[in-house]
Amino acid sequence: MPTPIPSSVDALIVGAGFGGMYMLHRLRQQGLTCHVVEAGTGVGGTWYWNRYPGARCDVESMQYSYSFSPELEQDWQWSELFASQPEILRYANHVAVRLDLKRDMTFETRVTAATFDEASHRWTVRTDTGATVSARFCIMATGCLSTARQPDFPGVDSFKGQTYHTGHWPHEGVDLTGLRVGVIGTGSSAIQAIPVIAQQAAQLTVFQRTPNFSIPSRNAPMTAAYEQKWKSVYPEQRAKARISRNGVLTNPNDFSALSVSDEERTRILEERWASGGTVFMAAFNDLVTNQASNDFASEFVRQKILGMVKDPSTAALLAPKGYPIGTKRICVDTDYFLTYNRDNVKLVDVSKAPIEALTENGVRIGDTEYEFDAIVFATGFDAMTGTLTRIDIRGRDGETLANKWEAGPRTYLGLMTAGFPNLFMITGPGSPSVLSNMIVSIEQHVDWIADCIAHLVSRQLDSIEADRDAENNWVQHVNEVAFKTLYPSANSWYMGANIPGKPRVFMPYIGGVGNYRQTCDRIAAEGYTGFQLAAPAREAVAAE
Repeated sequence: MPTPIPSSVDALIVGAGFGGMYMLHRLRQQGLTCHVVEAGTGVGGTWYWNRYPGARCDVESMQYSYSFSPELEQDWQWSELFASQPEILRYANHVAVRLDLKRDMTFETRVTAATFDEASHRWTVRTDTGATVSARFCIMATGCLSTARQPDFPGVDSFKGQTYHTGHWPHEGVDLTGLRVGVIGTGSSAIQAIPVIAQQAAQLTVFQRTPNFSIPSRNAPMTAAYEQKWKSVYPEQRAKARISRNGVLTNPNDFSALSVSDEERTRILEERWASGGTVFMAAFNDLVTNQASNDFASEFVRQKILGMVKDPSTAALLAPKGYPIGTKRICVDTDYFLTYNRDNVKLVDVSKAPIEALTENGVRIGDTEYEFDAIVFATGFDAMTGTLTRIDIRGRDGETLANKWEAGPRTYLGLMTAGFPNLFMITGPGSPSVLSNMIVSIEQHVDWIADCIAHLVSRQLDSIEADRDAENNWVQHVNEVAFKTLYPSANSWYMGANIPGKPRVFMPYIGGVGNYRQTCDRIAAEGYTGFQLAAPAREAVAAE
């Protein structure tokens, strides 16, 4: 039986991933009553749900962990340079046990609605189990990639074999040994899963609409020397990460790709390629702002792909064209492109001749039917907004969040949205979130929210709400910064382009983790500029 939800708390937290776990810890320290509601059976968030073969973090292990506790930093030992999903989930559970978090968590329960009461300045939150809880603060720690995009092909329910989605992989695992398997999609999840599935399946057919740039991870076992190198300077390294561009220490070069000779440029790119991982994009300081510089890096990676894949026609299909490298999520892989050299792996291009339907036996394209025993949907997520807009969240005057965000998400700092007092979002749209080391951004948001709540409590203020003018200015700023880069030129999930009918709006903030942190800190130091604070007399007090 799930732990009962209290009928009334100071703060209700939705989601038990890294954001929800740390939020609970911080608010407990401040003496607040708080509770976490989680749809899954345990903690871990994205690392609880995404259990597909090969699932692995693309930020190296020594940087992808909490920094708020020196004890946790020093005690935990990673086994690989890039941690796998099972190990990250073990880490999440380790933290939950160390901090005794689960006693204030209810699992197997999904929040379905949250309604703000203007008279009491409290939220009434309802769940799919029928529980109702009154909360002064409602904090959405629902994650940016937590609502899977389910396939909508005609006949999707007619297939007689087994179907799986990478974002909702069976927890007991799947044995694909000796089966004919189809994988639909070639995004980050597929790029990690395909090499592992290919080793099991008798025949693997991959359906690709858009090829993706991917960099070899160069993953390896963690050595004691490398681990100690980090642990001996963790405070300094963490401080650097917090003011960096994306929350990851990548040893960036602070000069343009155009400022060096062809030979030097190639040497630097080769060096980054050999190092592995997303440090490749830090080879030059203008890869996402200068088309000519980006062209060099894009062509470099294309040539690497063409050199790895033996069949020229397959290689040509796998080499991305038509968008700059990095403007779709840059992927990190282990032997992805080499997998297409296997005799049991076939690539099918669906960019011009799309999948028409699923049949009883498999996938139909035109007059051709591909027969499978199992199909894996690697069709991604309704990123950043999907989980929030699926909850019936109602603010002032009964306005729903889904209606307010109909033309695209509108937030102030990615933390709050006007018309919804005391509703906080951890790594919401309009913040660096998915363009950063998520744990760095999570900790920054949680600390800001916790400090904000402490400010309200100490001054006996009832609520805080984003000002609409401040929100409008922030949305404008997020867009202006985005369009100074090459990012909007790609049809990416950053733009909502993977969801039919979703507004094409660049959702994360690309101005940098360090710059963003400075802005948030300044706004708080100035008394929460751009927010309206309400006193118990129900009289709005403008932030000084």
